[in-house]
Amino acid sequence: MNISNIEHQEDKRLTKVIFIFNQLFAESENTLLISGAKEPFYKAPVNNDKAQIYSRENFLSSALHEIAHWTIAGEARRQLDDFGYWYETEGRTKEEQRLFEQVEIKPQAIEWLFSLACKQSFYFSADNLSQKIHASEHFKQAVYRQALDYLENKLPQRALDLFKELKSSFRPGDLVSMTELEINNA
Repeated sequence: MNISNIEHQEDKRLTKVIFIFNQLFAESENTLLISGAKEPFYKAPVNNDKAQIYSRENFLSSALHEIAHWTIAGEARRQLDDFGYWYETEGRTKEEQRLFEQVEIKPQAIEWLFSLACKQSFYFSADNLSQKIHASEHFKQAVYRQALDYLENKLPQRALDLFKELKSSFRPGDLVSMTELEINNA
């Protein structure tokens, strides 16, 4: 399979994920998923407008990651642009990187499960490439343990609702198992 076929398949999966997300949450949670932004961003609802989750360009992984943040953000956080989180751009110090990894464990664990559900490769993100800092082994193991915990004990409700729909659409009849996490964690 050549690169253009792979990109086409990912575009089709992204279109399907957007459709599923918007069908589930446009009315019930007043939130839309939109692709094609220069940078990922969560735009909180204003007046009667819906909240909008923007993923970067046409990257499925970006959409899954931004959705993961949304699924664990509480009601108050969902009223703030980008959930009110700080964001340090590229060039973080090791301490700033450690703090980044702490807040990314749950979202990346959920993103990993969403990725498995829709047959998308998952990559740990350190989001600090200019410093040549990659995701630490400690972080990878923490994300792995959190993903296992979510599989064994249940995802947060919005994440669970979406996970079930993604799995039903992309993997009807298949189970997402801990074995898949172990294989992908190697």
